[in-house]
Amino acid sequence: MADQSKETTDFGFRKVGKNEKEGLVANVFHSVASKYDLMNDVMSFGIHRIWKRFTIEASGVRRGQRVLDLAGGTGDLTAKFSRLVGEKGEVVLADINDSMLKMGREKLRDSGIVGNVNYVQANAEELPFPDNYFDCITISFGLRNVTDKNKALRSMFRVLKPGGRLLVLEFSKPIFQPLNKAYDTYSFHILPRIGQVIVNDADSYRYLTESIRMHPDQETLKSMMEDAGFDQVSYDNMTGGIVALHKGFKF
Repeated sequence: MADQSKETTDFGFRKVGKNEKEGLVANVFHSVASKYDLMNDVMSFGIHRIWKRFTIEASGVRRGQRVLDLAGGTGDLTAKFSRLVGEKGEVVLADINDSMLKMGREKLRDSGIVGNVNYVQANAEELPFPDNYFDCITISFGLRNVTDKNKALRSMFRVLKPGGRLLVLEFSKPIFQPLNKAYDTYSFHILPRIGQVIVNDADSYRYLTESIRMHPDQETLKSMMEDAGFDQVSYDNMTGGIVALHKGFKF
């Protein structure tokens, strides 16, 4: 077995030890948790709400089903799934970061969402759930922060029921060349400054920008999902490919 302490992986544009990345990512999200929702609105000009609505519509979730909102953060998708599955269904909001999980729990309980939502601190690479357990799994803007993405996809496949679907909502690669330059200017020069003003933390948002650039493009992620066992894998580009929603089924 390889010595993971000597293996490296990407942390933004830096190379770090595989055993270091989880802690480094945790520090980023501990730093931004309290202003996470505000920054999402500012960074995306509110468009993230449209991306998430499209994801909900693509989920096919029905009453009585069991849903895993992985890397669920402050619970935007969980709130909508809670209403869809009803009192006989179950939604698990899972996040590896306890600060984000706490923010999500407080936000949802303050809005009156209780009863059919459970909260679990979990690593996507080793999900603590039985085989064939969930009807639907979503991971929204979280896969790029996972150290071993292939291992995480296999873990998701394991806990998904036959007939269930995985939805991966993530930043991706713009498909229009003229958009690339404007996107880079915004991401590398403007976004860290916004992070400095709102969160007093430019470095975390610089990492988040770099992590987006290092994330697999649309076709590569499609192939990774197929290699993990998913069938009928497809994706929809949104906002010119700045974001893509990948969908795969377990049969």
